[in-house]
Amino acid sequence: MTADWQTHARTLADVVTHPGSRWYPVIADTPRHVFVPAWWRWSDGGWSLRRGPVVDAYDDRSLVTRIGALHADHATEDDRPEGRSTSSSTLPSLVVTMYRYAHLAHGLDVADVGTGSGYGAALLARRYGGDHVTTLDIDPYLVEAAAHRLSGLGLHPTAVTVDATGPLPGSYDRIVSMVSVPFVPPSWLDALRPGGRLVTVITGTWMILTATRTPKGIVGQVERDVAAFMGARHGPDYPPAPVDVEQLDREGEQVGTGRYPVVDVANAWELSTLLTLAVPGVRHDYRRERDGRHTAIIHHPDGSWARASGTGAEPPTVHQSGPQRLWDALDAVRDDWLRRGWNPVLGARARVQDDGTINLSHGGWRATISGAS
Repeated sequence: MTADWQTHARTLADVVTHPGSRWYPVIADTPRHVFVPAWWRWSDGGWSLRRGPVVDAYDDRSLVTRIGALHADHATEDDRPEGRSTSSSTLPSLVVTMYRYAHLAHGLDVADVGTGSGYGAALLARRYGGDHVTTLDIDPYLVEAAAHRLSGLGLHPTAVTVDATGPLPGSYDRIVSMVSVPFVPPSWLDALRPGGRLVTVITGTWMILTATRTPKGIVGQVERDVAAFMGARHGPDYPPAPVDVEQLDREGEQVGTGRYPVVDVANAWELSTLLTLAVPGVRHDYRRERDGRHTAIIHHPDGSWARASGTGAEPPTVHQSGPQRLWDALDAVRDDWLRRGWNPVLGARARVQDDGTINLSHGGWRATISGAS
């Protein structure tokens, strides 16, 4: 093991927490580079493999470890995978943020959903003991590799290969998810003990949802914070997008002019969240041309799509096709947001139904995220 990793780990602890935090010694004593010996970095329009230097593993950033079905552990320097990122080691500051929202404590049994590299499970096991931690992932290699690396550090949480949106292998006081879900899986509710608390992010949004099982039902809120995670997978890769984005340079059924400048919607957290609440299932792409023109594309599993292109703050040219007019929906969301003058999502109260449906409310604002039924 590299001799100076502890210097880097202490520096990371200084960045993501503070000396008075009980997480500080845990982060300072956990070798992240052991869990991420190789990762993918995006550069020059493609993914390239990185193996060190060790100090890079201690940056407070997410390290993508898997593209499509190719894990960095199994790749060569010549590999140039294409597709979506399917696993990563989450940036440590966000890991700690999710754990803080979970209200963890000694003696509680914790389900760590989304093993990934295993670094998060290491932090949990080091602080609370492996007997109280179960880490779950759908990918057998991720679970096997994480368990091996954890064992090498004397850490022995239970590591299980399972689709965590299906039945879970036990019951828990805390469920903390490092993957996003479109609604709360009913299996999580079945596995959540009385007084238990879950923390997750909703797919397509930046909402951190916390909810607790109480005698009056499962209630909680959207925290006044933001986060985004990869969506939960149900197999070795995500299914292909129903709309081929490369084919969306064609003329739309409807062509017009948008009211607002083009933005990278996926990374405009308030807009993307509000649009997902209005039109669940939307996905986004964005590109900036060398001439300064930028283009945003919105598409939906029902075949609807919209493409808006413009330069700077000029009104964009908008092409739309399919059953829904997605750019019109985005403009309507922006209208409501500006008219309201505040974002109703942050701090919204949440009530989770048995099928995973989430009912949100904030003052007179209401929204529903439909569940499994």
